[in-house]
Amino acid sequence: MLITPKVAVDVIIFTVRDESLQVLFVELKPPLHSRMWAFPGGLVPSGESTEAAATRCLFETTGVKDVYLEQLYTFSHPSRDPHDHVVSVAYVALVNRTRIDLRVPGKCANIGWFSVASPPPLAYDHTEMLEYALQRLRWKLEYTNIVYSLLPRDFTLTELQRVYEIILGRALDKRNFRKKNAEPRSAAGDAPGRQGGSPSSRASIPLSEPNADDYRSHLGRPEDFFSLDFV
Repeated sequence: MLITPKVAVDVIIFTVRDESLQVLFVELKPPLHSRMWAFPGGLVPSGESTEAAATRCLFETTGVKDVYLEQLYTFSHPSRDPHDHVVSVAYVALVNRTRIDLRVPGKCANIGWFSVASPPPLAYDHTEMLEYALQRLRWKLEYTNIVYSLLPRDFTLTELQRVYEIILGRALDKRNFRKKNAEPRSAAGDAPGRQGGSPSSRASIPLSEPNADDYRSHLGRPEDFFSLDFV
């Protein structure tokens, strides 16, 4: 008998809090997955695109919409969900922590941030999703400005470097980092920075906001990842 798989979305939401890269999980209600956690998400209803569903799930759990959101990968193993044949389209969102207003979805028991190094017990294949999303994020630091999505609009180069180091999990050479990131450029033509920093210590705002559409041609699997060259 032919069985048509259901389609779901899972949204992997990263932020930087308490000097660590953290990810948002919701606690599932029993009896399906007692004491298990998962990424915010759910089945895609008829008439809704996966991108619209991901945007909706993001808003329902964090209260934000206009943030960096990109399709990550489609996880389609037939046994990934023990209860049904469900294909999941995973998305990655990067959110500045000051904008977030956490909300527990009605179908969940709890919601919370966890360090990427110490996630809770995860349902489905969400451990694999997390590993892939983390590798992709680290890889994309090499050729995109998406890290800006985790920062306020004005920030110093020291703060920018610290976010890179938190995501990569290692220290970076200060001189090389500043050499690659100190060129002033902004939509207004000046070099905005947080009050109190000298012009040479201020990070620049990109000419355009981080946009996943600019980077889709670079997408790849984790085995293609490479290292930053300003370490």
